[in-house]
Amino acid sequence: MINKIDLDALFCYVDDFCIGFEPAWYKKLIGKASPIAEEMTLAEVLTILIWFQTSGWRCFKNFYLYLQHHHRKDFPKLLSYNRFVEIKCKAIIPLNCLLQYSLGVCTGISFIDATPLKICHNKRIFSNKVFKDLAKRGKSTMGWFFGFKLHITCDTKGELLSVKITTGNTDDRKTVKGLCKNMFGKVYGDKGYISQELFEEMLEAGVQIVTQLRNKMKPKIMLLEDRLMLKKRSLIESVFHIMKDMLHIDHTRHRSPKNFLINILGALVAYCLYPNKPSIRLEKSKLQIICAQENMTLAT
Repeated sequence: MINKIDLDALFCYVDDFCIGFEPAWYKKLIGKASPIAEEMTLAEVLTILIWFQTSGWRCFKNFYLYLQHHHRKDFPKLLSYNRFVEIKCKAIIPLNCLLQYSLGVCTGISFIDATPLKICHNKRIFSNKVFKDLAKRGKSTMGWFFGFKLHITCDTKGELLSVKITTGNTDDRKTVKGLCKNMFGKVYGDKGYISQELFEEMLEAGVQIVTQLRNKMKPKIMLLEDRLMLKKRSLIESVFHIMKDMLHIDHTRHRSPKNFLINILGALVAYCLYPNKPSIRLEKSKLQIICAQENMTLAT
């Protein structure tokens, strides 16, 4: 069940963001009308959308009915379900800004990867009308799919650093420049990010891309520290596991592209606030000791 303490902490976090965001947002709008319903505040709407991702409910309608029966005191001006569905699409921009507000800061060691977001089964591709002109066919390690790709970068503590959504047929290497725009140090990825031109271009920008070599490539000298960090690259797979299995970022019940974006943005913000993120427990000092010991054995 839903924990009320988590709800209070979530609302305080979102409300602090809205205090600074709403005045600047309203100045950019045309007209004086509020884009969100007058009865409910923007903080309440965002809290419900994010809380749904962490609640364990799979159907938003059942979750909202649960709120109406058990959390009237927490949301005294709660709208009807039909009215809330009408206004929640207007929360895409605030959710996106809240996500940017919740992202972490680069520490010099980062991981990059992408995961598919299927919007329907392969047998139902031709009958899907919601994403007919938006989604594309792509291929991952698990086979062909129809939908989009979620590209992320994270640090050693599992904190998200940057996020990007593309169609399913987008090459992962095309997203590296945008994802690593404000980053520095080393970024560890899989073999899908191998590109000599991209490596040289990113190196000039202060980012070194480190990947494993393909089977037919010539062997190259690699620092032992980089080899150890490549073995820890499974950290980002644990991040995707939390997003998909616990925050339900991937499902095939979307009835509009706007609901698709709201679901993804809400899940990403919920992950940023997730208390038990996966992390690498190996400290940098220990890593340096291991590297020194390995170098000594190689020298002898």
